[in-house]
Amino acid sequence: MDAFYASVEQRDQPALRGRPVAVGGSRQRGVVAAASYEARQFGVRSAMASSVALRKCPDLIFVKPRFEVYKEVSRQIRAIFADYTPLIEPLSLDEAYLDVTHNLKQIQSATQLAQEIRARILAETQLTASAGISYNKFLAKLASDYRKPNGQFVIKPHEGLAFVETLAVGQFHGIGPATVARLHQLGIFTGLDLRQQSEAFLRQHFGKAGSHYYHIARAQDHRPVVADRIRKSIGSETTFEHDLVTHDELLAGLEPVLAAVWATTQRTNTAGRTVTLKVKYADFRQITRSRTFLAPIRTPELLAQVSHELLAALLPLPLGVRLLGVTLSTLESDTEVPGQQLVLRL
Repeated sequence: MDAFYASVEQRDQPALRGRPVAVGGSRQRGVVAAASYEARQFGVRSAMASSVALRKCPDLIFVKPRFEVYKEVSRQIRAIFADYTPLIEPLSLDEAYLDVTHNLKQIQSATQLAQEIRARILAETQLTASAGISYNKFLAKLASDYRKPNGQFVIKPHEGLAFVETLAVGQFHGIGPATVARLHQLGIFTGLDLRQQSEAFLRQHFGKAGSHYYHIARAQDHRPVVADRIRKSIGSETTFEHDLVTHDELLAGLEPVLAAVWATTQRTNTAGRTVTLKVKYADFRQITRSRTFLAPIRTPELLAQVSHELLAALLPLPLGVRLLGVTLSTLESDTEVPGQQLVLRL
């Protein structure tokens, strides 16, 4: 989907159409969750601090996120996908891989199929979508960004290798700024440069990820589209407008985080055995502390107790806290066993 959250807000609020919009908090410590294309022209991007976004675009309009609305629109879109293939692998509310090799409409052309899906999305949601079409996930992802917004692009089997070799390594999906800097230090700037390295060399410098880089530089990606991905964790975090310095402030700051995590466990009918507390200090230094149990945590009170104990172990604070997060992992389906005792694994 194109600028999904921001596009939904512009759809529902006509006064926002054609104007620079950011979904997120406008406060000093706020973060942009999504930016309209009008805002992107000024350099505003998702995950950017709101204060930076406002400096780049003084006329930027901030809108509070409405995640329930975005989820409902996402469900509409996935229902459209399901008319064409059962092989749908969602990546987020606004993005998914579809394997249409053997599609339900028996449409032989993937280009035609993508056009039809995009037309239905526009007709049923009044929102635009872009599509990337290729013979593997890596190339389809690259192609999906090539003609945004409201476009599509095809990388055919005989074009994959040539397409990849001309790209800067920073354009590769999954290679972030830190890895780009390390690649540049090694004299690797393009897909062609990357392809000239041995797998052993790349593994030496990047570990297991080096093998992935080796293959994608050759336009190879054998990952299948997995329709039912297993969720590995449930988490929530909050960045505060002012640094938290007292124990009471920390406990109050944790409350909405814990509530969000527990609500997700109830909605997804899952339970977890590992609680991880994330703390980011005023100097941006970040630490995590975890505790794992033999049996799942089945009450919000116990989740809160464990989180509070992990937090208490960090006192006294070396600095104020700007962010708190809690993650529940080692998940399993929440089928409670009566009388089961919670035991700490040491």
